Amino acid sequence: MKILLVKLSSLGDVIQTVPVIHDIHTALRGAQIDWVVEEAFAPLVERAQGLGRVWPIAERRWRKSRLHPATRQERAAFFAKLHIERYDAVIDFQGLIKSALVARQARLAPGGFRATYANGSEACSYEWPVRFMVNKALPMAQRIHAVARYRTLAAAALGYELGGEAVYRWTGLPASPAQDATPTVVLAHGTTRSDNEWPQADWIALGRRLIDAGCHVALPQAGAREMAFANTVAQAIGAGAEVWPAIGLAQVLDHMAACAGVIGVDSGLSHLAVALNLPHVQIFSQPRVWRAGPIGQAHQRAVGGDQAPGVEAVWQTWQAVWQASNLGRPASESKAPV
Repeated sequence: MKILLVKLSSLGDVIQTVPVIHDIHTALRGAQIDWVVEEAFAPLVERAQGLGRVWPIAERRWRKSRLHPATRQERAAFFAKLHIERYDAVIDFQGLIKSALVARQARLAPGGFRATYANGSEACSYEWPVRFMVNKALPMAQRIHAVARYRTLAAAALGYELGGEAVYRWTGLPASPAQDATPTVVLAHGTTRSDNEWPQADWIALGRRLIDAGCHVALPQAGAREMAFANTVAQAIGAGAEVWPAIGLAQVLDHMAACAGVIGVDSGLSHLAVALNLPHVQIFSQPRVWRAGPIGQAHQRAVGGDQAPGVEAVWQTWQAVWQASNLGRPASESKAPV
């Protein structure tokens, strides 16, 4: 069975869709799974274990010059290549008109179908016309965690029973750091949403506590604004803090996998920490924990919600996470699943 996943963006949502791959392979042995995703996220998706072809699409870039001849030519060439394949199932996990249009461009095998959500869910993006743009519009719970929403849609579309926890599997991850190595904790401060931000002074205070506790601190960054923010934080923390250079998402995956844990705001990198099964504290400045926060693991916890938490609350949560991690986890919950 050939299956095409359509999940274009954003980074966090793309990462939270990855467990669908393991679910499908468990339920449908021998399935071939391809994925259409925004070109910026393709290098990361290519590291997800169990995929056939990843189709990088440039919708974000094309929107800036939609009528330019070069854009129209590139767009036509992309869909001409996509149309060569025949899929038994095309599943739109985004539930937006732009993603449904992509799904409709994919060619179906005889008896094939396209599927997406029949309705919106709380705090999830959805555009109602998509239900009329597919063969199967599948009902979804009104209040559901994002990962469960994606997994439930795939199971309902393909006709298998959903069971067990979400499983993320990646290829080519580096070995876990030695037990006696100085632990590096990532401070994932970057976010595209201003209402998800945490104060710079709080990051500095938290970083100093980590250094005093014998850890190194690493600050990822993407773009000039995040670079300036990270440099200020690192300089204020002092020795033991470093700012990562501008690197691609596949390299971020490897860098994070080699670290001891992550403290971050509700963002793509926090979801990547969950996907790597790292000790993790996710900071929420708005009531979205039920939809996007880590669940079911003592070594991964959310803090905050209706308002941003203070440094002390984050620090206490990190100490609990660190203790839970060092108490040992089952082998199936390895630090760097492959």
